[in-house]
Amino acid sequence: MRKSLRQKKLLSLVRAKPFSNQAELRDSLERAGFATTQSSLSRDLEELGIVKHRGHYAIPKTNGSAARGLLSLDLCGENLVIARTEPGLASGVAVEIDGAVLPEIVGTLAGEDTIFIAVPDAKGQRTAMKKIWEIFG
Repeated sequence: MRKSLRQKKLLSLVRAKPFSNQAELRDSLERAGFATTQSSLSRDLEELGIVKHRGHYAIPKTNGSAARGLLSLDLCGENLVIARTEPGLASGVAVEIDGAVLPEIVGTLAGEDTIFIAVPDAKGQRTAMKKIWEIFG
């Protein structure tokens, strides 16, 4: 559970401001109450798909045509991934996710621009996110 909270905070930090190195990220995590090692931080960055772009850490964005409406994926608790889509495209994106028959995904529930993706555990969250980006990337 602590790992998922740390990873959520890490995503929040990377979205909020540019970080040019892992030491800065680790210091910000520690100030937020999440003491971590460099190796754990490196694993978190890899699992979350955070990459260095133009000298700063960033969450990759795909262009709308390549992603076919998928805008973002975020962790929620230990059993959900929340997908954001272009307005009106959530059902189509969910159908494509369901059609991939990924063993890490229990099921999906789509609204207008949001999809709840149920997974069995925290490990399944990260694996599902990676595979979904592969489908839409």
